[in-house]
Amino acid sequence: MALRTTVAGISSPEALAEALQAAMYLADDGIATAGYLSLALGKPLLLEGAPGVGKTEAAKALAGILGRQLIRLQCFEGIDASAALYEWNYPRQMLAIRQAREGETLDIYRDDFLIERPMLTALRRPDSTVLLIDEIDRSDHEFEAFLLEFLSDFSISIPERGTLRAAERPVVVLTSNRTRELHEALRRRCVYHYIAYPEPEREAQIIMLRSSAVAEGTARAVVHAVGLLRREPLAKPPGVAEAVDWAEAATALAQTGAPWPEAFRRSLGTAIKDEEDLAHLRPRLPLIIPGLAA
Repeated sequence: MALRTTVAGISSPEALAEALQAAMYLADDGIATAGYLSLALGKPLLLEGAPGVGKTEAAKALAGILGRQLIRLQCFEGIDASAALYEWNYPRQMLAIRQAREGETLDIYRDDFLIERPMLTALRRPDSTVLLIDEIDRSDHEFEAFLLEFLSDFSISIPERGTLRAAERPVVVLTSNRTRELHEALRRRCVYHYIAYPEPEREAQIIMLRSSAVAEGTARAVVHAVGLLRREPLAKPPGVAEAVDWAEAATALAQTGAPWPEAFRRSLGTAIKDEEDLAHLRPRLPLIIPGLAA
């Protein structure tokens, strides 16, 4: 396999990190290196981590800097090839058969009867798309096995058409929330990176990068609070996206005249989105939001 030394001007992990930052995604050295190696080696990028740490956003930012369309395949329990790859337009095939003249040769497996799904689209247009296979851990083992042929050779088998291969290796990003272990064969085909919650300083930078209306003091206060929230036994701890939303919401309330502790408390629903979590936190809020008790 030939090494691609540059893809869309991305010649190093540092160059990728700079391009991602320009696309409003603050990448550390780990994800920048994994992303660059995925592009250079032509291998899928597997991103694991807790919900809300920026896995899907990384794929969106990558598509943006490459100038490509993001094709998203959202995985779910029971997903199969027809949802991920293709299916035949049976009503249109039957209509064509009924309308065909006697003796006419009719190919009901030509392209205009074929309904493309995300994987086939990426295979046919590898130079203009980024394929995101989101939350692969929500699918079952059978679907993982189905993916192996695609991720190994970037080819698929259509019984009526034969084997289709990509003209070049497409850019593919897989994400997993680690709700179950992925098969080793799938991991071997990918460049792997685990995205942890960012350090407080970096998370504050992310908040200010994503929202210019949020002051540095507000960003740091939110980062301190979400750090405490993530230590609580919550069903749905806040991710980075929720931290950004909370900072923006508190800022909006403060601009209406609400005192800062109250602005944080009243906008908590942008960070915590589960009633049992909110009930658990209500008596503990004075410990989490500075100044609330006063």
